Amino acid sequence: MIPLRDNVKSRTFPIVNTILIIANVLVFLYELHIGGALRQFIFENGLIPSVVTSMSSVPFDQRFVPFFTSMFIHGGWLHVIGNMLFLYIFGDNVEDRIGHFKYLGFYLLSGIGAALLQIFMNLRSDIPMIGASGAISGVLGAYLMFFPNARVLTLIPIFIFIQLIYIPASLFIIFWFAIQFISGVSTVGNMQNAGGVAFWAHVGGFVAGLLIAMYFRKKSYRQNFSNGYNF
Repeated sequence: MIPLRDNVKSRTFPIVNTILIIANVLVFLYELHIGGALRQFIFENGLIPSVVTSMSSVPFDQRFVPFFTSMFIHGGWLHVIGNMLFLYIFGDNVEDRIGHFKYLGFYLLSGIGAALLQIFMNLRSDIPMIGASGAISGVLGAYLMFFPNARVLTLIPIFIFIQLIYIPASLFIIFWFAIQFISGVSTVGNMQNAGGVAFWAHVGGFVAGLLIAMYFRKKSYRQNFSNGYNF
């Protein structure tokens, strides 16, 4: 299923979401530009679980900075286009709901949560983790919390036919999460030095985003309740 758009209109211009998309695209174009140096670039800026969990002395920048830099690196055209499509469709509404600066913090925290679970599930991996999908999974978790009744225009290929159907956002996101979780479970016990899709990062990012969104929603309820008793 490929989402094309949702039916929720943003009240404000999603400046942070737009900057994040532009930043990811620019980094990807830089990756294309450096050619043969790409492998070194990925190993220097991607997040390597075995480096993070190493008991030996590792410089601070090598151990922790990739938690952030890895979110802006992608492995190919489909990788970056798919991630930016999801971010474009769902990110603007989440930013509109929680505010611009808070959204940036939310996005980064979701990405960190995604990375931590992926690392926990594969402590000794020497394969760099890259991509914005962990943070974007957090955006999906928040979207589910804030806009469960929204609808998403979805492209569904059925054999040689293509269907365009409006699907409830809750159904679309829960189905997406179920696939990530089941795929993650299927990799348990066979993850050492395994490349490919970091399914547990998707699960971790989604849960982190959902929990942070729950905090914002609870805080909003408290403020509204308090304002109702201000005289």
